Amino acid sequence: MSGDQPLPGGGTVPENADEAAVWETPDVYGAYPRLTEDQMARLAEHGRRRTMAPNDVLIREGERCETFFVVLTGTVAVVEDYGTPEEHVLRVHGPGRFIGELGLLYGQVAFYTAVAREPGEVLVVSLDQLRHLVSQDPTIGDVVLRACLCRRALLVGQGAGFRIIGSRYSPDTRRLREFAVRNRLPHRWIDLETDEEAEALLRRFGVGPAQTPLVIWRDTTLLRNPSNAELARLIGLPSLPAGNRHGDVLIVGSGPAGLAAAVCAASEGLSTTVVEAMATGGQAGTSSRIENLLGFPSGISGAELTERAVLQADKFGARISLPLEATGLHAKDEDHYVVAFADGSEIAARAVVLATGARYRRLQVPGIERLEGTSVHYSATVYEAQQCRTDPVAVVGGGNSAGQAVLFLAGYAPKVHLLVRGAGLEANMSRYLIDQVERHPRVEVMLHTEVTEVIGREVLEELDVVDNRTGGHRRLAVRSLFVFTGADPHTEWLAGLIALDSRGFVLTGPEAQEACTYPEVWHGRGRSCMTLEASLPGVFAVGDVRSGSVKRVASAAGEGAMAIHFVHRHLGHSAVPGTTGTSAAAGHSDASPRIRHKESAWLA
Repeated sequence: MSGDQPLPGGGTVPENADEAAVWETPDVYGAYPRLTEDQMARLAEHGRRRTMAPNDVLIREGERCETFFVVLTGTVAVVEDYGTPEEHVLRVHGPGRFIGELGLLYGQVAFYTAVAREPGEVLVVSLDQLRHLVSQDPTIGDVVLRACLCRRALLVGQGAGFRIIGSRYSPDTRRLREFAVRNRLPHRWIDLETDEEAEALLRRFGVGPAQTPLVIWRDTTLLRNPSNAELARLIGLPSLPAGNRHGDVLIVGSGPAGLAAAVCAASEGLSTTVVEAMATGGQAGTSSRIENLLGFPSGISGAELTERAVLQADKFGARISLPLEATGLHAKDEDHYVVAFADGSEIAARAVVLATGARYRRLQVPGIERLEGTSVHYSATVYEAQQCRTDPVAVVGGGNSAGQAVLFLAGYAPKVHLLVRGAGLEANMSRYLIDQVERHPRVEVMLHTEVTEVIGREVLEELDVVDNRTGGHRRLAVRSLFVFTGADPHTEWLAGLIALDSRGFVLTGPEAQEACTYPEVWHGRGRSCMTLEASLPGVFAVGDVRSGSVKRVASAAGEGAMAIHFVHRHLGHSAVPGTTGTSAAAGHSDASPRIRHKESAWLA
């Protein structure tokens, strides 16, 4: 064999060994920036130098990432399946580049092995020191965070990480795939129905198709139909220590509203815990681009906004745990509430912020149920989009979520049909989205159109749609259907506990007090129900789950931040910001700083 040899991740390995020693992966996507001398000097103040010999392992696949490495001299290869027959190089980094991706910032296990290719030297920075620098130094923080986000996206796109083996028709397979996709976990799905590799893997591990879905990692770890929690523990997603189950504020849900509340509460000295049933970021976390959020003139992806918010909350000491699904709420005593979870655990807090958001409504038409999760989707992420490169798709809905999905999918699919039952897009979609949707050459907007039937046995083949003015039917040949037809609140577990409106959203403020079954709870406290407060004193609702809220990322984040103002008032805090003191309710072991906030008449 002669000439340069291609390698995964881009670039080639020169045939000459001396040239290969200095080869590195080109920075095509902005994922592999070279740090400046000033940035490296700043990092050097917090790290130590370490020599490396050829084949020294710096990071090992499957082990928790605890160290940040900057290459000073020599080169380091990032390898998947290291030490196995399937070993292959993903990329190579030279002097001035750093080793690590998003999991490094969260203490997750590594999805690759980093190994020295030649003698050299690296700068070693601990994870705690790196987190401090990322949060305190915006120059280094932006470079590291953006690169880590890009590298995670590349790992996901390359199918690195663990493997899910299961049938496309299995609900548990769909559950595991959704959990992995929503949490942006590098993985590869091997379809039991169509992938030839599936049978070979099942034979290797001595299991039958009936025992699937399986999660396999590094050919050493096999989980048979694991729960989401078991998969989360395997990867190292954040969880709460077993003995740490009480605090000042418990935030249920981690979309923009919940994360904003966490940042404000933790930064103001409150002991803060965030729990999430599925994935941080909520529905906003799945958005390809949010363009109407203040401060981001060129837009920001939901994933990047989420990761930045999670790091910010972590910086101030908020504790985040997932997956943890709330199932009940009750008063522990006069000053504490207890939230119960599906795994049998409980967390007590002096105030509860409900930020559980809302879930997209399922489309109720004949033939749709058997194709949900395979050809019918309720979110549009990179994972689904990659399956739409050769076939036309349809999107149902007329709001901003539908518009964002259309534009995102149009970057992959040859044709996107937007089906809207109304007479126009102006009622529910922002003007900037309407302009882009109507101008896009791959998008066809079909007004006064509704789906009446989904046709296809194993995969979607056609949609039967009707013009709701004339009653005329037609068939659309599409292979995927994306549904964004409004949302229902995730409040089943709160029914009978707090006041809800007719659609199940949480009532707050005067409406909540008026609907309260026991109005004496307010008389006993000598105050009225505050804005954003539910019908139980000290329980607040923010974002999409709140009745009457504006379903936008910016307003959700604003409500999350504002809720903490009311939490302080509920707890009776009155000290100057930045000082510490004891709780207004004397004798509590979970005392926190007391903070006085500027009052506003309309916040009463």
